[in-house]
Amino acid sequence: MIFATLEHILTHISFSIISIVIMIHLMNLLVYEIEGLRNSSEKGILVTFFSITGFLVIRWISSGHFPLSNLYESLIFLSWSLSIIHMIPYLGNHKNDLSAITAPSAIFTQGFATSGLSTEMHQPAILVPALQSQWLMMHVSMMLLSYAALLCGSLLSVALIVITFQKRIDSFLKNKNFLSLRKSFLFGDMEYFNEKGSVLKKTSFLSFQNFYKYQLIQRLDYWSYRVISLGFTFLTIGILSGAVWANEAWGSYWNWDPKETWAFITWTIFAIYLHTRTNPKLQDQGTNSAFVASIGFLLIWICYFGINLLGIGFHSYGSFQ
Repeated sequence: MIFATLEHILTHISFSIISIVIMIHLMNLLVYEIEGLRNSSEKGILVTFFSITGFLVIRWISSGHFPLSNLYESLIFLSWSLSIIHMIPYLGNHKNDLSAITAPSAIFTQGFATSGLSTEMHQPAILVPALQSQWLMMHVSMMLLSYAALLCGSLLSVALIVITFQKRIDSFLKNKNFLSLRKSFLFGDMEYFNEKGSVLKKTSFLSFQNFYKYQLIQRLDYWSYRVISLGFTFLTIGILSGAVWANEAWGSYWNWDPKETWAFITWTIFAIYLHTRTNPKLQDQGTNSAFVASIGFLLIWICYFGINLLGIGFHSYGSFQ
């Protein structure tokens, strides 16, 4: 009883704190960036991380096995993984460009786990025979860490695509302003020139905006590539360890189970992303690879959530039951 109470308290503490962090981010974005509030939001993510860690440890002790046996526990672990990724930039003293992705993603996953699933799924259960293996921690934790990293990297790539297209639209408008200025000189239309006297100011402002967007695009490309590379490594380890576990449990390394098939498709797409991103012969590597990553974002949800929703195959024990 005391374990259940502690779990309930810790999940609500982490959910409440991360909700406050989201509000702080919105205030800094829409009103004015205050250094003290930004530091408070980072400390809030740290408290959230320790709260979820406490929940996982308590669930581990109370259930007697690593808490990755159902969808509820995997969502909580996914939220924990997102909080880890949030803290990665601080290891190198970089500006945290991941917070706009990691904080909303963490609150979404934890909110769905606590409110969107039935209360029966919140209770620890005895492991089914297929899960009673030392490979449980290795395989499932690697897969969920890969999902968290790939989701964050893919969302950064989507943001890169949006800002790149907006930048191109601004450049197009800037070129129109220059054409209008040339027209005024070529035809000697001084009245037109006077009416368009603010063209140079607008052009200067657009140049500053484009420079800022260029820097932002570079940072998004930098972090999306590194986070996706990390997630791809976790995904590779997860698939290989899953193959070994499958051979022990079912007598075959690969069975073309729906979960295995979609995991392989996801791995292939992100392998294409890495090839596109690192191939110097391709033009506009960042944008082209970002399109591939955006496809990968959809595939991750199919692999993680869609298969569980259908409840088919050897991995049906993780479905909505």
